[in-house]
Amino acid sequence: MKKFPNRYRRIVIKFGTSVLTGGARELNPPQMVELARQCAELHHAGHELILCTSGAVAAGRARLGFPQLPPTVANKQMLAAVGQSRLMLAWERFFEIYGIHVGQILLTHGDVESRHRFLNAQDTLRTLIEHRIIPIINENDAVATEEIKIGDNDNLSALVAVLTGADLLLILTDQPGLFTADPRENPDAQLIQVVDAIDETLWAAVGDSHSGLGVGGMVTKVQAANIARRAGVEVIIAAGKEPNVLSRLVRGEALGTRFTAIDTPPENRKRWILAGAVNTGYIVVNAGAMNALRDRGASLLPAGVVSVEGDFDRGDTVSIRATDGAQVARGLTRYPSADLARIKGSHSESITDILGYTYGVVAVHRNDMVLL
Repeated sequence: MKKFPNRYRRIVIKFGTSVLTGGARELNPPQMVELARQCAELHHAGHELILCTSGAVAAGRARLGFPQLPPTVANKQMLAAVGQSRLMLAWERFFEIYGIHVGQILLTHGDVESRHRFLNAQDTLRTLIEHRIIPIINENDAVATEEIKIGDNDNLSALVAVLTGADLLLILTDQPGLFTADPRENPDAQLIQVVDAIDETLWAAVGDSHSGLGVGGMVTKVQAANIARRAGVEVIIAAGKEPNVLSRLVRGEALGTRFTAIDTPPENRKRWILAGAVNTGYIVVNAGAMNALRDRGASLLPAGVVSVEGDFDRGDTVSIRATDGAQVARGLTRYPSADLARIKGSHSESITDILGYTYGVVAVHRNDMVLL
């Protein structure tokens, strides 16, 4: 049995559609068997693996003879419904070769938006792992709507990494990693090997995938890396076609682009806030409040609120922004938008006089907040 570094106890691996098809229009069984073999090697060495797999829509399209369909949500859901069982059957057969049991979990954003459902999903994943069963996760495209769907399996893999407290997230794609420019258009583009901070310069360097098979391009991969690393998860984007790519990455070989994790991961409740859906409404705060949040770890008081944008209810996760639009934090609001707008700029002692009730002196408590 091969030995691997033990710093990566729990690993989430995301397989993009282009990886599973090898660039063709349908799933590539030999390629999937090889990926299953690599996973089995890590599994038998003691690592806890969780797989996020794309490919249901591609499998469904192949099963139906590659019909020419308008790119509507309903058509995508139909193809996913046909293809999901075939995708899962393929994974089950391939892992059975190596004596490994797998279990299917289909998720939507609602499963992480609700605290109760978040904990249920977390418990299910942990139980599968405890019984040495590899969870295989996909977004529930057959029932998800535009309002609740996660949108791509890159972000799904990041949410799963947050849900499970993973040590490492591997995003395998058709590209060697993140480049300083799009390598298909700029021959001088250089591979970025390590990312310690995701800033405006990095976003400007992000290109988009033209494979036509998957949903997410490099933009969503960097978004996913940003979510995961804030929860203390190291992230690597690498090419799935590299020989023995999984074992090489776990050993620490310099392949792809490695995003270092933030040193202090948030507690479980804040992981949920970080992973869950964010209301489109947001709170704008003044410079004093922004400094108090960032420098002193303070709660957000109504006095520091400059404006309230959009509609949200008490308990919703909302973005907290500076006056220049920069996102400072996200957290659970103690007051609905209409009432928070009435008490903005006011001292906490005046809340009852203004509203006729109070849910406490803060607008967003520091225990319900994640700084960004």
